[in-house]
Amino acid sequence: MYKVLLVEDETVIRQGLRELIGRSTGQFEVTGEAANGLEALEYLKCELPDLLITDIRMREMDGLTMVAQVREMYPSLPVVIISGYGEFEYAKKAISYGVSNYLLKPIERVELVATLDKIKLSLDRERGISASAPSGQPTSDEPAGGDARKIIRDVKQFVKLHIDGDLRLQTVSGQVHLNATYLSQLFKAETGTNYSDYVSEARMERAKWLLAHTRLKIYDVARLSGHQSPKHFMLVFKQQVGMTAGDYRDRYGQPGTEDTTGDKV
Repeated sequence: MYKVLLVEDETVIRQGLRELIGRSTGQFEVTGEAANGLEALEYLKCELPDLLITDIRMREMDGLTMVAQVREMYPSLPVVIISGYGEFEYAKKAISYGVSNYLLKPIERVELVATLDKIKLSLDRERGISASAPSGQPTSDEPAGGDARKIIRDVKQFVKLHIDGDLRLQTVSGQVHLNATYLSQLFKAETGTNYSDYVSEARMERAKWLLAHTRLKIYDVARLSGHQSPKHFMLVFKQQVGMTAGDYRDRYGQPGTEDTTGDKV
C-alpha cells in the first residue's frame, strides 16, 4: 500500500478526497493530512510519503510555493496538483516543478484512477515490484512449483511496501498464511537467500535511496528504512557499504541533497 500525503485547506473537501482515493484504488492510502503548505512541510521533515496530492489555493502557504520547497527536499517525490482554477499559468508553473499531473475540481473518479495507476506503475518500477505480482492477499496453503514462486513474489512485494514496518518472519508468514518455519525454508529454497538477509539488504537499499534523493537527517533515514537505532544503523551502514552515510550522500546525492548534519543523530 502506497502512502499519500493529502494537503487541502477545506476540511470537507479534504475528507471527500480521502474517501475518493480510498474508493478509487486499493493501492494508495491517505496516511497524512495537512491544511496548508506549512503544515505539509513540517510533516515532510519527519515522514516520507510515496505521493503528495495538494491543492493550489490555500491560506498560509499555497500549493505551488510548497511544491517548490518540496522539490528541494525530495526531488523525486511524485506530486499531483488539484485546483478549481484552470488558468494556463498555474498549469504551466506546476509542470515546471515536475508534477505528475494537474487535476481540476470537481475531480472525476476516472481521471483520478488513471493518474494513480500511472504513478503506481512508476513506483513499482522504482522499487522493483513485478507488475504481475497480485495486489491482494494470497490465499495459498501449501504452495508448490509456480505457487511457491507466487508466494515468494508476494513476500518480496510486502517487504518493499512495508520497509519501515514490522517485517518479522512471524508477521510476514501471517500475510501469506504459512507457518513461519515453513516460509523460512521455502524462501531459502526459492531465492538462495535467508529471509532475514533479504530484509536487511532491502532496508539498506532503501536507506541508500533516501540518502541520495532526499535531505532527510540521518536518524530519519534510519527510521524510514526500518532501522530502530540510528547509531546501530550508522555502524551497519559503514560496515556494509564501506563509507559513512554522510559520505555516501556527498558522493551519490542529487543536487540539493548535501548532508548538512553529518553523521550526528
